[in-house]
Amino acid sequence: MKYILTLFLTFYGITIFGQEKEISKPEYVIIVDNKFFIKKDSLMEYGRLGYVKSMNKGVSEEKRDSLYAKFGDIIGDREFIVQIELRNEEERAEQKRIAPKPSSEKKIPEKDFLLALNDKANNFTVRMIDGQEITLKNLKGKVVLLNFWATWCAPCLIELSEIPEKILIPFSDEKFVFIPIAIGQKKETVSNKMKQLKKYGVDFNVGYDTDAEIWHQYAQGSIPKNFLIDKNGIIQYVSTGNSEGNVDKIALEIKKLLDK
Repeated sequence: MKYILTLFLTFYGITIFGQEKEISKPEYVIIVDNKFFIKKDSLMEYGRLGYVKSMNKGVSEEKRDSLYAKFGDIIGDREFIVQIELRNEEERAEQKRIAPKPSSEKKIPEKDFLLALNDKANNFTVRMIDGQEITLKNLKGKVVLLNFWATWCAPCLIELSEIPEKILIPFSDEKFVFIPIAIGQKKETVSNKMKQLKKYGVDFNVGYDTDAEIWHQYAQGSIPKNFLIDKNGIIQYVSTGNSEGNVDKIALEIKKLLDK
């Protein structure tokens, strides 16, 4: 067991003691109106007061490069960029006037999940960036975490940065398989992003779903999305977005399924 764990840590580029190079902690860069930068607390306050007109979590490689050309080292090589647009006072007043009043009626949620809890997971075969193929039905008897993400999605990248420490290492000796799939993107784009993410300790194999065929079997709408599949191929847990503590919750659900 000790030998296997050592190999695992070496493979993922993570050492606990005697690290020659400390792994960077990913942080958001928040840009307002393409002019100035703020901290997360300021963003929350703008939102509370009704000033946030729009928010874009994540940018394309081309947009990141253009921001670097404008702002230089403030952007640097950071991957986790959020752009927001603020309302002026007139727009804010109008928004408050037309905003719908709170209703006691339960809002029907958008059907972002095409497969839900207790559904049988659809079989698929995904090609990974190292060339191997993974077929879901061949993983019967193992717990599978299926993760949908994209290289331009900042919350997805933040989530991926938490995966090694909170999921891959703790469950390295278990019957557990992690399948992260980048949707709607080519192998080259995904491979290049994974090389850039190594500085955050994100150093594992990922798949790519260029035509989003696998994605369209499972979900639609926003990402990241996670499907936790039990040893019999049944979906037992789902999540969307990357709110604080989300990866910890997924890890807890993985442990429950492995213990059964």
